Amino acid sequence: MNNIHKTAIIEDGAILGDNITIGAFTVIGKNVKIGDGTNIGSHTLIEGKTTIGKNNEIFSHATIGSIPQDLKFQGEDVELIIGDNNKIREFTLFNPGTIGGGSKTIIGSNNLFMGYTHVAHDCIIGDNCIFANVATLAGHVECGDAVVVGGLTPIHQFCKIGSYAMVGGGSVVTQDIPPFCLAEGNRAVLRGLNLTGLRRKLDNREDIDEIKKAYKAIFNSKESISDVSKRLVESSNNIYVKNLAQFVLDTKRGIPFNRK
Repeated sequence: MNNIHKTAIIEDGAILGDNITIGAFTVIGKNVKIGDGTNIGSHTLIEGKTTIGKNNEIFSHATIGSIPQDLKFQGEDVELIIGDNNKIREFTLFNPGTIGGGSKTIIGSNNLFMGYTHVAHDCIIGDNCIFANVATLAGHVECGDAVVVGGLTPIHQFCKIGSYAMVGGGSVVTQDIPPFCLAEGNRAVLRGLNLTGLRRKLDNREDIDEIKKAYKAIFNSKESISDVSKRLVESSNNIYVKNLAQFVLDTKRGIPFNRK
């Protein structure tokens, strides 16, 4: 049984699951699908071709699925897909994709988006991420799993943030941040590994030691980072080392680091 406030507007065509709560003065558009157990606060707008999974918490004044902030957008058929168990706080703004970026913005599950977070068109976000207040993701940004982005941090379009990476608050990210790394600054540069995050996520200390060795080999040696990374991809038996090295090889925007 759903609990929908009498002042809420649910347009014909919207598909609602079971045990959904919708607060006062909220508007749900005709092409929206919302999964079971999702709670939506007051004064929230959910529109466009938007699919929301189960057990999400969407707080007041969020705007979900409004058209992309892209001058090239001409009303094409695009969508926003959100997984399960996300917490989407007040005044957040999520946009669907664009034709030029694959037509979809995709957000995984178990993420926390604090107040005023913006997820722009064509972004792809994994699971178990945390975006602090006023984290702003430009178009086509990709984040892996368990990424942490500090408050007041803009991320430039097309940047990629690898899994288990952490970006300090007040940073400006204009290049790719590899998995397991810690970045900070304006402009953000690598400061080392996100060891706290690694210790929380990886039970095997040997894996962490291997990642440490790989990081030093890639970013602190006199060889080019691509040469070292290619050698690690070919020779290492550790999946985490291979992921780190492959990310470096695949970067399009470059890796921001200062060689020691």
